[in-house]
Amino acid sequence: LYAWMWAHPGKQLLFMGGELAQEREWDHDRSLDWHLLGDAGHAGVQQLVRDLNHTYRERAALWSVDFEPEGFRWLVSDDADHNIAAFCRHGRDGEVLACLANLSPVPRHHHVVGLPQGGTWREVLNTDAHHYGGSGVGNLGAVQADGPPAHGQPTSATVTLPPLAVVWLEPA
Repeated sequence: LYAWMWAHPGKQLLFMGGELAQEREWDHDRSLDWHLLGDAGHAGVQQLVRDLNHTYRERAALWSVDFEPEGFRWLVSDDADHNIAAFCRHGRDGEVLACLANLSPVPRHHHVVGLPQGGTWREVLNTDAHHYGGSGVGNLGAVQADGPPAHGQPTSATVTLPPLAVVWLEPA
């Protein structure tokens, strides 16, 4: 859910130790549990937070219109049957980034989601990638938005949404 939080409007709040998936609450009298980074899952969370920070800084859609209604648009807000939610962030200079979340433990293959423009959309981030400790389910780097209108958007793409994961897409 860090990828959801980083993409959502507003500022992020990460408690000390969260960047390495610390198992106990942070205590000012003790050091962080750095030894956890010896585990691939904890190291994967640390790598994800690092990549989220770099990607956030590089993509103005995530911050340039943070506190204005034009900077955010729901794509999918009513798919409780599949546990999917999605939104787009829009930057001041026309940048767009779509954030798609599958909040169920079931991969969603061939799932249709509306997008604000056609063409190729590159997978910028996939929290289920192997290097984050995930299963590697994804879109092989890109999806094609050439489908009929969906979710109030002018076009759609058929995507694979990994289990319990968030995918970020941007126009290529």
